[in-house]
Amino acid sequence: MPIPDFVLRLREKVGNDLLPMTGATGVIRDADGRILLGFRSDSQDWALPSGIIEPFEEPAVALAREVEEETGIVARIDALVAISATPEVNYPNGDRAAYIDFTFTGTALSGEPYPADGENVEVGWFALDDLPPLRESSVFRLEKALSYDGTTWFAEHPTARPLAKPPTAQPATGRGSAYSAEGD
Repeated sequence: MPIPDFVLRLREKVGNDLLPMTGATGVIRDADGRILLGFRSDSQDWALPSGIIEPFEEPAVALAREVEEETGIVARIDALVAISATPEVNYPNGDRAAYIDFTFTGTALSGEPYPADGENVEVGWFALDDLPPLRESSVFRLEKALSYDGTTWFAEHPTARPLAKPPTAQPATGRGSAYSAEGD
């Protein structure tokens, strides 16, 4: 599982320091409703297909790419079901990262699952009532996908509350004002 080139270039500058990253995860189902999973070669656990989003790459496009690269399955990405932040990840080489993850649902269109790129040692379809033990992040994301009601889940700020009175814009007071139509 190669590290993306842009991450390698960043690591040359920041070393092992904490690096914020974006990732995409897929809850991909086949025509029978089974879930696509891979047994990861690095962590030795079952997980949903996922990967790092490249610079300027759309999250859904990144996920479709990752699913095909990792599993050989061509998938249609259907819905964004959750956006979440991970706790800090510490890799064996000392690298540190934190991810914002975009979790999508998707539908398999073609292909037979196989460990296509070395990130997984086994790949397959699993019925919901016959899932192997999953890594914690996959359990969370699967739960969000299964409870998806058309509204994307995200964590609210613990002190978030509606404003008592919406703010009002102040009228322009002269040249160069932020609200001036004339500007400088």
